[in-house]
Formats: sequence, structure tokens, C-alpha cells
Amino acid sequence: MAAIAGRNTVRHPLFARAFHRVSGVMEREVGRHRDALLAGLSGEVVEVGAGNGMNFGHYPTSVLRVVAVEPDPYLRARAEDAAHRADVPVTVLDALADELPLADASVDAAVCSLVLCSVPDQRRALAELRRVVRPGGELRVFEHVRSATARKARVQAAVDRSGVWARLAGGCHCARDTLAAIADAGFRPAGMRHVDVGPAWLPANPYVLGRAVAAP
Repeated sequence: MAAIAGRNTVRHPLFARAFHRVSGVMEREVGRHRDALLAGLSGEVVEVGAGNGMNFGHYPTSVLRVVAVEPDPYLRARAEDAAHRADVPVTVLDALADELPLADASVDAAVCSLVLCSVPDQRRALAELRRVVRPGGELRVFEHVRSATARKARVQAAVDRSGVWARLAGGCHCARDTLAAIADAGFRPAGMRHVDVGPAWLPANPYVLGRAVAAP
């Protein structure tokens, strides 16, 4: 599907190009998590922060359509290329996670994959996702989160305060309490597990993988 242009451009040119170049290598470790993230999905799905479209090849054919949101122009162009190769219909939009061009309760599921760390306002983005997901629908999540270990959490907070990691990693924050924010937005966790990706000492560890259900 062709990309639909908008006025929501987010530019991280160095990070976007670096991410695209290493994403194939990342797939060797992350691909199995993408399979688990998307397994069993069906109907209409919105994916925010779709990046270069690495998830597209993992969607099951029970999905009727994916609306993929990516504001970075370089990554969005790569996502459009990936959409043409996908086994399910994918529409790529230039939009932000906190301003989705979708009607209320219009999708059966939402997918967040390595994006809730970098959205400017995480709670607002999750509120938008709750708005567009029908009651009883799903939020699928593969995200790194604040560590439950106090010492590691302090390190993550210090990394965020320095601002260096965010500048190098496209706005990424390591110490966000993403699980609490998901629950506060009206999604009930229904099968979340922790996984490690890469060295455990990285500030962007641990990860959570699983699903939450949109409350009525």
C-alpha cells in the first residue's frame, strides 16, 4: 500500500539509518519475540511506531488489515517497501501515536513494539490506543521497561537524566514504568512475561512481551 503523507514528521536521521542497517541482525534474536507478539491476532490492527516494517512479515494471515503508523520519513519509506512484501494488507500512515487518525473503537488490536520508550508522552499515546481499540480488544506489547531491581532502576533513571542515551537512540527512555502506564490507560494485563534482549547490563533491559485487554 502507498504511504499516506501528513504533517507529523519526526526526524532522527542518524538513528533511523543505523537502526535500519542493524535490524536484520537484530531479527536473529528478536524475530522469535515478534512471532510470539503477533501470534493469534485477527481482524483490524493498528501498529504504532512501525519503524522499517520488521513486524509485517510476522503477522498471521488471519489479520484483515494493518494500519501502520510511523512518523520518521526515512523509516516510513522502508516500511512502505516492507508493506508490499507482506502477506497481509498494510497501510502505512504518517501520524503520531498520540494523534491516531482512526475512529473510536475501530480496531480489534493494537501493537506496540519497541516504541513506548520513545513516544514523547507515553500516557497520552496509550490513551489514544485505548480510544481506538474496541472494548475487549487487545494491546500486544514488546517493550523494554523499568527494572524491578532498585539498583538497576536507579541506573536507568540516571541514564535518562543524562539525555545522552535519548539523543543516540531516537528519543528512547529506559526508566519508564510502562506496565503501570498500560494499566492506568485501561488495559488489563492478560499474560505478560519478562524477556532479556542482548546483554542484561544494558539500560534498555528487561523487556516485557505479552498482551493486555481493553476494559469495557
